Amino acid sequence: MSVVERVRQAVGGVTDPELRQPIGDLDMVRDISVDGDHAHVGIALTIVGCPAADRIENDVRRAAASVEGIAEVTIDLGVMTPAERKALTEKLRDGRPLRQMPFGPDSLTRVILVSSGKGGVGKSTVTANLAVALAEQGLAVGLVDADVHGFSIPGLLGIPTGTQPTRIDDLMLPPVAHGVKTISIGMFLRDGEAAVAWRGPMLHRTVQQFLTDVFFGDLDVLLIDMPPGTGDIAISIGQLLPHAEVLVVTTPQTAASDVAIRSGLVARQTGQRVIGVVENMAAFTLPDGTVIDLFGAGGGQEVATALSQPNDDVPLLASIPLSPALRMGGDSGMPVVLSEPTNAAAKVIRSLANTVAHRGRGLSGRSLPLSL
Repeated sequence: MSVVERVRQAVGGVTDPELRQPIGDLDMVRDISVDGDHAHVGIALTIVGCPAADRIENDVRRAAASVEGIAEVTIDLGVMTPAERKALTEKLRDGRPLRQMPFGPDSLTRVILVSSGKGGVGKSTVTANLAVALAEQGLAVGLVDADVHGFSIPGLLGIPTGTQPTRIDDLMLPPVAHGVKTISIGMFLRDGEAAVAWRGPMLHRTVQQFLTDVFFGDLDVLLIDMPPGTGDIAISIGQLLPHAEVLVVTTPQTAASDVAIRSGLVARQTGQRVIGVVENMAAFTLPDGTVIDLFGAGGGQEVATALSQPNDDVPLLASIPLSPALRMGGDSGMPVVLSEPTNAAAKVIRSLANTVAHRGRGLSGRSLPLSL
């Protein structure tokens, strides 16, 4: 193999940080020449002002310099032509027509909705940490923040304000945080906007676009952070994803668990299957051994029992203790499963991720609740 071929092979293996595929497979590598120990490498970026340009250039430089006999590398950055971008987007869609939802019943991606009856139970915090914990296990994870009115996922994952998806013609590439590809309406608000005041049709269109126009690539799991209650978005997602699995989040108190049951029942009416209940803000233990059940006890099991059917047992999958570290991780944008993996709440969430990953679509049977 010639030196030029070895350089091309090394450079072609560099991964595009947004598309998560080798740039050689994406037809981004252009002319390569070698003059003595000096390699000249041409790279075509997908768009002008590509946010990953610096990283790609540095990775390509390192890859070319790693080839034996190469001491100096010059990178020539260009941009794909409209025809080349069109060919790329068609390749990425793998023959799927524009705006066709890729997460249908025949998809290999598990779609898991994380829902709750009422707000304030920590549903989004659980979703963000669960997504990161699943990614830590080596799974390809996507996260849709469908809580359009109360979006909080970008902040929980530490995605800087003002971050937007990269657009390649009709495709949107979601930002990646802690290994999780994420999309949220918060990424589309103009300067000065802090709230979304939309009704049914706009909400439906937004959720539909998140599922069709955002290029997640091949995912093992797509988590959807649902808004509280059983309103327009729950109905829309029930229509778009009737095969989805559902995790119901509640706190131990009766006021929350009674409402959480309703969200599970509505999901089941659309054909979705409730795979388990997660109890958040459960009892925690002080250093002296004193157990504090600030929000009561038993609500999670009540929801699981109420949602269980003779041939479809709904287990209490986890009981996450109230944790200042969990709250601080959400405020700082560093999920507790990463910042303090030995924390009691982090341990339960990581075990929850392991349980969810191994239960698989369509499996049933009671699992012991995970608590510490």
